[in-house]
Amino acid sequence: MAVASISATGVKGGFGTSFMGEWGTSVAGEDSTMLARSVQTQVRVGKPLKMPPMMKNVNEGKGLFAPAVVVTRNIVGKKRFNQLRGKAIALHSQVITEFCKSIGADAKQRQGLIRLAKKNGEKLGFLA
Repeated sequence: MAVASISATGVKGGFGTSFMGEWGTSVAGEDSTMLARSVQTQVRVGKPLKMPPMMKNVNEGKGLFAPAVVVTRNIVGKKRFNQLRGKAIALHSQVITEFCKSIGADAKQRQGLIRLAKKNGEKLGFLA
């Protein structure tokens, strides 16, 4: 195995002399402290603005029952309508749960049926 060595003779003061000219001495010499002071050491990064999640129905206004749902919401008011809708959804989920218990379906199948009911409700316009 051969070992080669390289010597840098004739270079005075490192690479900041004849190799790089005046630019090398100014960066590696006295001006380097001024350069270090002029560079900002901390960068402030603000939190990105987070948009609130949109719970909008993609099928809003579509579906067989959507017009009746919209009219009922306008008559009853949004707050009361959402309360009634929540109760109806809870009752429907209980019916699905009881059905799954009676046929012996596991929790994963029950959750799948609840998701299917939600998709069907969206398509029919119940969630308009």
